[in-house]
Amino acid sequence: MFDPGEQSDWERRRRLKWLAAGVAGLALVGLATMPLLKSFAPKALPPELSKIVSPIPEQPSDWRGRIDYRGIDARLRAMMTDRSMQGLAVAIVEDGRLAFVHGYGFTAADNAERVDSKTVFRWASLSKTVAGTLTARLAADGALSLQDPLSIFNTSLRLPGDAQVGLTVEQLLSQRTGLGRNAYDGRLEDGEDPTVIRGSFAALKPVCPPGTCHTYQNIAYDTVTEVIHARTGLDYAEAVKRRLFEPLGMKGATFGEVGLKSAAHWAKPSRHGRALPFSDAYYHVPAAAGVNSTIVDLAIWMQAQMGLRPDVLSPSVLGDVQRSRVGTGRPYGRLNIARELKSPGYGLGMRSFTYKGHDLVGHSGGVAGYRSTMMFDPATRTGIVMLWNSDANLPFRYQAEFFDRVYGQPFTDFLELERGDPITSGAELAD
Repeated sequence: MFDPGEQSDWERRRRLKWLAAGVAGLALVGLATMPLLKSFAPKALPPELSKIVSPIPEQPSDWRGRIDYRGIDARLRAMMTDRSMQGLAVAIVEDGRLAFVHGYGFTAADNAERVDSKTVFRWASLSKTVAGTLTARLAADGALSLQDPLSIFNTSLRLPGDAQVGLTVEQLLSQRTGLGRNAYDGRLEDGEDPTVIRGSFAALKPVCPPGTCHTYQNIAYDTVTEVIHARTGLDYAEAVKRRLFEPLGMKGATFGEVGLKSAAHWAKPSRHGRALPFSDAYYHVPAAAGVNSTIVDLAIWMQAQMGLRPDVLSPSVLGDVQRSRVGTGRPYGRLNIARELKSPGYGLGMRSFTYKGHDLVGHSGGVAGYRSTMMFDPATRTGIVMLWNSDANLPFRYQAEFFDRVYGQPFTDFLELERGDPITSGAELAD
């Protein structure tokens, strides 16, 4: 499982593999945790904020705003003609208001059901934004400090030289463990218990001193689920549900394979028009890749990250989540959008970069047969979210075309549909 912002040797090895082949609970919860648990009670949506989420603008007659949504729709339809695409759900928030929602293509390779606003997809690595945000909320409530060393939580993580003793929660969530990128992801895919894998990291050679460089992780990142359980006494998914999803009204957001497949309408994994076997491996690291939802729920999540739900996520919490702690490599690897995203950084499970002089925030993700992305301008509260059930990379590229429309820039053909560029192939980024 990967964030397309990271292009590692591991990913290249995994691509070749595809081509060739075709938690430990801890800490009793005492009386000191009771006020925290009470604060998990969901709150009703304030009346003045109800306009943020309704009505759902799924029909062309409801697409209103300064942005040319008919033009966007035409461009997305053209993108869907590429053989790498199967189904796609898109939502756009303009000036804080949900302005555009639409589904394209089909939920499975049999083309029996069309994608719409009720179709549930996997978030993959975009789930990391949830873990970072929940942890920042707990810190704001005094349940923990972002500067707490992992040693006080007695987690299963073991790093070279016992570096986990001094590694802070903040360093964990900003991907500064010092481990090589995507450490032991292959073992997770082979079915090993992530808590066992975390205990074996100590035998690896670090690529940098912990806390000093960005190295993208999944299994190590998921250590935060143990931190959250230690401070709340709740299973990670339950803590997220009570603290974030329910208060925000994200009714279709769930965790895990059961959550996905119990939905009335869910997207099946595909590659180039063919069904892919379903893999649940990354559901075993829920903080890294466990979330499922409809496109509307993801749009609600983006609106909350824009600061539109201060009753749930305060400005200080969002500042902690989105503030860059460390520079990263060039996002999106060899995709043509990569050259336009400058000054890439990583916060608490959240990416940041500059696009043509504008600050943008977001995250992307991918597991076999699914991709996801969220990118927005926090200053204008305008952004786009997309979920799709294939290994296609075209929607990642389309983000640049979208922001060119937002900023009134001349059209640049980032999709390059006429060229037949092999980068549109799912094999280029397959995990």
